[in-house]
Formats: sequence, structure tokens, C-alpha cells
Amino acid sequence: MTQQNVMVDIESDGPCPGKHSMICFGAVIVEPGLQRTFYAELKPISEEFLPDALAISGFSREQCMKFPDPRDAMQNFEIWLQKEIPGRRPIFWSDNNGYDFAFINYYFWQHLNRNPFGWSSANLGSFWKGMERDLHSTFKHLRDTKHTHHPVDDAKGNAEALLKMFERMKYK
Repeated sequence: MTQQNVMVDIESDGPCPGKHSMICFGAVIVEPGLQRTFYAELKPISEEFLPDALAISGFSREQCMKFPDPRDAMQNFEIWLQKEIPGRRPIFWSDNNGYDFAFINYYFWQHLNRNPFGWSSANLGSFWKGMERDLHSTFKHLRDTKHTHHPVDDAKGNAEALLKMFERMKYK
């Protein structure tokens, strides 16, 4: 089965999936043009939240309580992946996969009892550090799209960086 890279970014109201809630997420198929995107907002699954963490998303708790059911968001995301990359295995990429993948994985398993990304993910920062052979190097200068904390913008910026890395490596 062929693979397709998908860049994902999430915003949450705290650091711990299940204890805290994913508020919204975005994804983009990693390919020139970055035209195929997905966005979802999700109603909180927990009463517990950290106001400072929620503030990063730009949403109030009252707004979040009116967001759609998380099961619908995850089902729509899975359907989008199947439609956009039929017959291909999606490879999950993010700037901080320990955070982003943890939430996406938790929500897929909690609401659909499966995860189309499987068991693993790829970390953009680690990939760059390996390319540069420098554990202190950052890729963020490779983004064209401004980092706004809107997950589609942030996923696009990270996908732009990944495409530049692939070009530099002559990646197929």
C-alpha cells in the first residue's frame, strides 16, 4: 500500500488527552499547493480545562460548549482521509507529535474505536534535526504561512517546511 503524508495540528484546553479536551484541529495533505485541507471544532469532553491553554485557541469556554460532537468530527476526518487519499495509508506528521498525535489517537480510539493513522507518527522537528545533524536546530524559518494557532494555518506552515525538506533531500 502506498503512503500519503498528512500534516496535522491541534489546539486543546490542556495538555492531557481525556483529562482535557481537543478544541479544534486541522490537517493538510502534504503536496505542492497544499489545497486539500480539513478543519473541525469539537465540544469539550471534560469539565476540566486550563484557561491559559484554552486562550491560545482564541475560543472561550462558552463558544467551545456549542461546538459539534467529537464523534462527528472524528468520523468526518476519517471520511475526508478516505476520500482524499483512497487506497493510501495516511502518515501522521506534526510539529510536536507527542502532543498532536496523543490527542488525535485518543479521540479516534475513544469515539470510533480505531485510528486510520495506525500506531505511529512522525515529528517534523526531529526530522529537521536529523537532516541538520544538530539537536538544537529549528525548522521554523522554513514556514511561509504565519503561525497563528489556527490549526489549518499551522498545519500548512509545517507542511511547507516539510516540502522544503523533501526538496532539499531530493525525496521521492
